[in-house]
Amino acid sequence: MPETFRDDEPRASRRSLFSLLGSLPGTVIDLVKAEVEQIKNELLAKLKQLGIGVALFALAASILFFALGVFVAAAILGLAVVLPGWAAALIVGGALLLVGAIVVWIGVVQVSTGSDPVPSESIDSIRRDIDTIKGTRSPQDR
Repeated sequence: MPETFRDDEPRASRRSLFSLLGSLPGTVIDLVKAEVEQIKNELLAKLKQLGIGVALFALAASILFFALGVFVAAAILGLAVVLPGWAAALIVGGALLLVGAIVVWIGVVQVSTGSDPVPSESIDSIRRDIDTIKGTRSPQDR
């Protein structure tokens, strides 16, 4: 026997099918807007962290640039005591070239295995929404 609604139940719980279908486009639009907002917020948070890291890296690089100059001069002057000046400068220059090549190689490895900038949480949320709309997943599984 089908269940009947009593007159004292709230009107909102007895919405007709046409009323529900009429509100569907607005609900879908609200859902899409919420998902876009979530993606935007997630990307902004990731970009903010990236920006802070890059700024600190640039500051450290500028400080280390001047420190390196001091140490290069000290190394050349130290080797110039036992070798001619040109030979000392050549040895220190070669050592710096080797260290620079190693650092570039390490940097390339780090960048290639770096973090993925894709908003994975938002993509998972959109997939759950699509599954819910298709009926392959219930909203309680969220």
